[in-house]
Amino acid sequence: MKTIMNISLSAFGLLLTASLFISTACMNGSPGKNDTNAQNAGQGGTQAVTDPPADSKTDKATFALGCFWHSEEMFSELKGVIDAVPGYCGGTEKNPSYEQVGTGATRYAESVDITFDPTIITYGQLLKVFFAEHDPTTPDYAAPDEGPQYRSVVFYHNADQQKQTNDYIATLTASKKYKAPIITEVTPYTTFYKAEAYHIHYFRIHPNEGYIASVTRPEVEKFRNDFKDWLKPGF
Repeated sequence: MKTIMNISLSAFGLLLTASLFISTACMNGSPGKNDTNAQNAGQGGTQAVTDPPADSKTDKATFALGCFWHSEEMFSELKGVIDAVPGYCGGTEKNPSYEQVGTGATRYAESVDITFDPTIITYGQLLKVFFAEHDPTTPDYAAPDEGPQYRSVVFYHNADQQKQTNDYIATLTASKKYKAPIITEVTPYTTFYKAEAYHIHYFRIHPNEGYIASVTRPEVEKFRNDFKDWLKPGF
């Protein structure tokens, strides 16, 4: 009986340690190292994403507003959004990995690349969601995550998006909505690298994971309440 109890306690300790390690995944910029899928996906798992053809009926928007587990889920729930992909934008190295971006030494930010139908949802509406669902006044910080990989950025795809973004920031500034200045970067879109496979739909696949339960879920629930009339059926 004593031997069985010792084994059980040891197993419990291992599970608790693993849980605590994984719960800080997005905060530390590093997935669970014992996760086989994470290890495999991190080996050349990223790929560049291209814009739709000029004659396409869809459009693109690319934002960075903290941990991409949150932003992927949030934008994917909006009516008119065809796809919302987590990944990395703003850097120069080819095929960056989650581990590299997580060091903060690259210029990549955790981002979401959105494909949307502009006849259903406009770029201006996406901007409204972007600014409402994170604090655009905190440099290199999106609670509780810290580092340049979590900075606030709008990666505009054309001159119209650039103008709309700057105009909206001017409107927010004039309204004195925030006590501190808006520090969101407004910069040209270059290349977006889709995140490793294990990040895709992370919020839905890991609902009870520590970081998701304590950080991401409250953020998503706030968003759903803020924009309940804009959500797809079922949310």
